[in-house]
Amino acid sequence: MEEVLSVDDSERERTIRTGEQGTRVSGPRVLVAGASIAGPALAHWLRRRGAEVTVVERAPELRPGGQAVDARGVAKEVIGRMGLDAAVRAACTHTAGAHTVDADGQVLETFRADDDGGDGFIADIEILRGDLSQVLYDDTRDGVEYIFGDRIAQLAQDADGVDVVFAGGDRRRFDLVVGADGLHSELRAMVFGPHERFLRHLGHVLAFYSVPNEFGLDRWLLEYQDHGSGRSALLRPIQDATRAMAMFYLPSADFDVDYRDVAAQKRLLRERMAGLGWLAPDILAHLDGTPDFYLDQVAQVVMDRWSSGRVGLLGDAAFSSSPMSGQGTGLALVGAYVLAGELAAAVWDPEAGFTRYEARMRSFVEANQEIGRLNACSRDVPGPDAEPRPDFAGEWFTELVGRAINGIELPEYAGAPDSAAPAGSPITWSAKP
Repeated sequence: MEEVLSVDDSERERTIRTGEQGTRVSGPRVLVAGASIAGPALAHWLRRRGAEVTVVERAPELRPGGQAVDARGVAKEVIGRMGLDAAVRAACTHTAGAHTVDADGQVLETFRADDDGGDGFIADIEILRGDLSQVLYDDTRDGVEYIFGDRIAQLAQDADGVDVVFAGGDRRRFDLVVGADGLHSELRAMVFGPHERFLRHLGHVLAFYSVPNEFGLDRWLLEYQDHGSGRSALLRPIQDATRAMAMFYLPSADFDVDYRDVAAQKRLLRERMAGLGWLAPDILAHLDGTPDFYLDQVAQVVMDRWSSGRVGLLGDAAFSSSPMSGQGTGLALVGAYVLAGELAAAVWDPEAGFTRYEARMRSFVEANQEIGRLNACSRDVPGPDAEPRPDFAGEWFTELVGRAINGIELPEYAGAPDSAAPAGSPITWSAKP
């Protein structure tokens, strides 16, 4: 591999040429915090654009399971451009659709996975969060450095780079750092300010965990809503229908439980779901024995800017739309594609790249966040002071859904380098002093 360095008064430029095998391309050093979905997806595109990528994840390994997530519209196009359509579809839940039911289990309404061209309430690409994370990790593990069981403890940036101190004691320097570490992003708090400045609680709590499939579920999601209390319970089969994923929604304007205190979260769930009908008591009976319990407030992240100098944010860390939107994964996948493409197209100038990324994504994000807020409002408990529930039958909502699913152009980034280029092709990057 040949490295040619040239320096002039206006910029530092490094050109790297691949060797005969064309198997490795060096470039700007980028650190990504978070190895769920947004982080590995960004790693895929950064590597394709010629960057050297490190992903740090505080968990000791990939976290399996989790709730089912969807890819619709333009997000499916991104998966196709990644070359992962077959791998993602092979890991899908293959859910046939969803039934809403009454307290006696009688079906009230049905939604099929092939509704709206596969972009409906149940998308045709529906996959457990952990399974999608595994697909993305398997795709990138050979060309990306992953560090598990560690996190960013300190960072300091200057005009030329970012010095990072890891909790494990390692000290390294990167050209760019991106936080893809979720709703409660530690990097966001470190660089942009405390969580409460950006989190917008939507007045609900979501909990989910896996249970034995003793309910006879077969490819259909079931949801029971108690409109009088605003609570709901859901069940869906997973893992060849041997287990099921249970989910609970409940209104909670005063959520104040530590999102890392699992024992307190389980107590809260039992208290708030007491007396709920349908299969709720049977689902709650498995609460102590589940291996993968999760509970948190339903919240969005609203920020004026998603970058500061050489540090940027992606996915829920930057613009969580909440599970109520059904589009968090789509935003992460599309955002990863756009962020890597814009940085490379700007020859890795952080100000230009981050600015163009935000300009392309902002309207798309806002449409999805509006969907999340409307769906949360539709679950509010009726009362004299409650806002009227939205009328989802209007043309305005159809137009909004269209913008939320397909409301962004995906550039080809033809001028940006791609590791799929022939061996010997130059990849050039520059950084303004």
